Amino acid sequence: MTTYTLHLPRDARPGDPAALEDAELVKDAFSWGAFFFTFLWFFVHRLWLAGLGVLVLVLAFGALMQALDVHEAAGAVAGLLLQTLIGLEANSLRRWTLARHGLALADVVTGADRDEAEAKAFARWLSQRPAPARAPATTPVPSTPRRIDPVIGLFPDAERPR
Repeated sequence: MTTYTLHLPRDARPGDPAALEDAELVKDAFSWGAFFFTFLWFFVHRLWLAGLGVLVLVLAFGALMQALDVHEAAGAVAGLLLQTLIGLEANSLRRWTLARHGLALADVVTGADRDEAEAKAFARWLSQRPAPARAPATTPVPSTPRRIDPVIGLFPDAERPR
């Protein structure tokens, strides 16, 4: 079973089927596409800032390996570790970008595949009843004004005003 996160617009009301048109379902697992294709995976998913950041990271990492004159085998292992890190964090960066664009985390579901998780998430969303619109809470105004003492510290009774 794989975990997926459902992202919907911030102003979406529970149970509203129209909100599901803008829904995004993101897998919470290692991304093999990001592992093999690094920054290209980000650009395909329209994650421009994250893709540029990964591109700069990969280029700077390669330049650092050459500047330090690292042995080829050690450089290959280090590059593999960098790609593993990118594969591990790719979907987290995708969730971050969705949150920046106004698609907040609405639900977390598990499923054997994407279709099952999508069906569960959508069924949960549609089964919720819309929350009633609440009137803003008013703060009661006290009938007598409070006495304001000049208190400094934790023990106001320890020092009496002179």
